[in-house]
Amino acid sequence: MSEQNKKTAIKFIEAFSDGDAETAKTCLSPKAVTVAKGFGKLSGPRPYELIVTTTAAFKDVIPTGLRPKFLTVTAEGERVVVEFEGNAVLANGKEYCNQYCMVFTFENGLITLVNEYYCTILADDRILPLLADVEKQREAAGAK
Repeated sequence: MSEQNKKTAIKFIEAFSDGDAETAKTCLSPKAVTVAKGFGKLSGPRPYELIVTTTAAFKDVIPTGLRPKFLTVTAEGERVVVEFEGNAVLANGKEYCNQYCMVFTFENGLITLVNEYYCTILADDRILPLLADVEKQREAAGAK
């Protein structure tokens, strides 16, 4: 199962990176939670629906995708740890290069928990304002 879990973790990261919410859903248990570790504004838990919504928003926020460069993928039992670097250009033209370590927990081949470690200060500075803009645009479109 460890090899399949590795493939699913990579598939999820690639889907998330590309803003592909539909593919990301195929990797997640309905009870999945991601927890961004740290103390930034983007830190904290995100339940399934917010994971999917955020993934979809990334298509607008990071049109290039994160372009993950995978460094290590380690699996033991129902846990997979993936280290990677992102090298993206944001919708506003700014570079967004961050380093990540994601620790996945699986149940029945689906992701139930992801502990995410990355520079939350950089994410707050570069990503948070763009996510707020996307949310405002979606609210405005829904009001029409």
